Amino acid sequence: MCHRLIPRVPPLLLSFFCSSILLSSLPELITAAVVTLDSIEIYNTHEFLGLSPEVYFQCKGENRTIYLPDVKKKHELYTFKGEESWQPLTELEEKKCKRCGIYEKDSFIKPDDIFDEWEFCASDFTSPDGKYIHFKEKEFNATFLCPDCVPLEGASNHTDVPRNKEKGMHWALVLLICVLVTTFIVLGAVTTYKYWQKRKKQQEQARFLKLFEESDDIEDELGIGPLSHVI
Repeated sequence: MCHRLIPRVPPLLLSFFCSSILLSSLPELITAAVVTLDSIEIYNTHEFLGLSPEVYFQCKGENRTIYLPDVKKKHELYTFKGEESWQPLTELEEKKCKRCGIYEKDSFIKPDDIFDEWEFCASDFTSPDGKYIHFKEKEFNATFLCPDCVPLEGASNHTDVPRNKEKGMHWALVLLICVLVTTFIVLGAVTTYKYWQKRKKQQEQARFLKLFEESDDIEDELGIGPLSHVI
């Protein structure tokens, strides 16, 4: 009879794999801050023949191009709610900036036009309301919103309470994940140890039975077995 061999993943290895996934997600859970576009006004377009511009936002190293479909006219202020389908623009970490910019897609073969490129940092958001204004002369004026980027000491007393509560929730989440990771590791270690003991016992039993069978065969060959006197 043929038996299908099913590969068994060691429980401890599986536990470490799950733990690594959970731990790798902690920095994003704690430090990542969502940035949305609050408003923008462009002062110039780079298209000829009166074509409508295609304005977009992009950060270096990200495979996302955020097109701003409503931005079509010069000297017109466009405001947003942060709930649009193309929002948010990006996410910023506490101590790492991104090279971002606002561009205009070119209709011809030449490269896209650049309104401006700059180092986009969480530390730029110093206003208590979490807003940061980026102005480029003769190009555009944009306001970005990132409430989670605002340092606690720069916020008002009214915003301190929800921020402290949110920070407490982050630490509670971290503690919960650490407890789960520890539980996975302990259970994996115990299961692996029991499995190893069971395998060792089975191997010892198989070795003993094999030795017993070999001993019987030798006795039969020498004629000294329990049935050797029977004719």
